[in-house]
Amino acid sequence: QVQLVESGGGLVQAGGSLRLSCAASGNILSINDMAWYRQAPGKHRELVAAITSGGRTKYVDSVKGRFTISRDNAKNTGFLQMNSLKPEDTAVYYCNAVSDYVGYWGQGTQVTVSS
Repeated sequence: QVQLVESGGGLVQAGGSLRLSCAASGNILSINDMAWYRQAPGKHRELVAAITSGGRTKYVDSVKGRFTISRDNAKNTGFLQMNSLKPEDTAVYYCNAVSDYVGYWGQGTQVTVSS
């Protein structure tokens, strides 16, 4: 099994920045892809960004040019750098990791962007 813990969320003004972290423990050597999702009240959870073990990345169109996903395999940690934040980015952000074709989720961290 894999355990994931997110941190770094908070309240920021529009145009500000935050960096989210996802610390992994457990069967960390089996982790392949990692991703960040977000879910706003009353909305479905959506994929924001993903990164493979080899470092290939992809992003939802709404965050391209503003968000950057990365991972430090030596420290077993994933990151989501969020710049130029907008009120519509407000959501609970979740880290996701796949290990042996099984998906794992963190507890989520709240990101609130004020106008």
